[in-house]
Amino acid sequence: MTGRTDPANVRAAISCAARTLARAGVDSPRRDAEILLCHVLGEGRTALVMRASQTMTPAQAAAYRALVARRAAREPVSRLVGTRGFWRHEFTISPDVLDPRPDSECLIEAVLSALAGRRGEALRVLDLGVGSGCLLLSLLSEWPCARGVGVDISPPALAVARANAARLGLAGRAHFVAGDWFAALSPAARFDVIISNPPYIAAGTIAGLAPEVARHEPRPALDGGDDGLAAYRVLAPDLGCWLAAGGLAALEVGAGQAAAVSVLLARHGARIDCFRDLGDVERCLVARFD
Repeated sequence: MTGRTDPANVRAAISCAARTLARAGVDSPRRDAEILLCHVLGEGRTALVMRASQTMTPAQAAAYRALVARRAAREPVSRLVGTRGFWRHEFTISPDVLDPRPDSECLIEAVLSALAGRRGEALRVLDLGVGSGCLLLSLLSEWPCARGVGVDISPPALAVARANAARLGLAGRAHFVAGDWFAALSPAARFDVIISNPPYIAAGTIAGLAPEVARHEPRPALDGGDDGLAAYRVLAPDLGCWLAAGGLAALEVGAGQAAAVSVLLARHGARIDCFRDLGDVERCLVARFD
């Protein structure tokens, strides 16, 4: 969609956009073209088949052309439409929060499995580096009696998490605090679950990541220091101190990091189980300290 004349109908617009995105190196050009047009039209993807021959209005064509150009510049689809699906919900995102990814659903599955017999309890959940709130709010949506605290050093990120909690009807059970890891908490607080997706990308490799990540994700949510393990070194000594009896901590780790992070946790008395994501990558470590 780089010429002066817009395609006459929905089918032609999608085909033209898909070709533009393919030339730009986008991995799934037709899918992305369809999602962006759905956003412009305010329709679901199944509606595109019914509207294939429908002529787009000039305003729709212009809006679509602008979005396709931004996607061709490798801005992520989720950031263009402002939402990302995660677990069972759609989460609003912004440039201030990490884009939720399917890999992180491994943490939700691991925690739900580990505490399957406690669904009806008034569990206390702590999410460190809460970002959009996708981890904390997904757990609260599964546990109707649970309450949670989300900590993030970024006030704009907390605003996104609060908005997601309100939209999902969970604001009454989720509290958000600005601060640096555990320093934001009352010394008397204890939790049944601590969950976190900390920054774990080695700083020197960030520039070489896919443009969708390197250019558009908030760097503090990516940068794990020289070797990617800086956040785990901060968290590992204190995790057990903040857990209630029978509690657990679930941490996301990057590809190839599970062994090194397990060593850090074990030094502080943790018993560790490792869970793989759908790509068969060791993605989640569940640590117990009792």
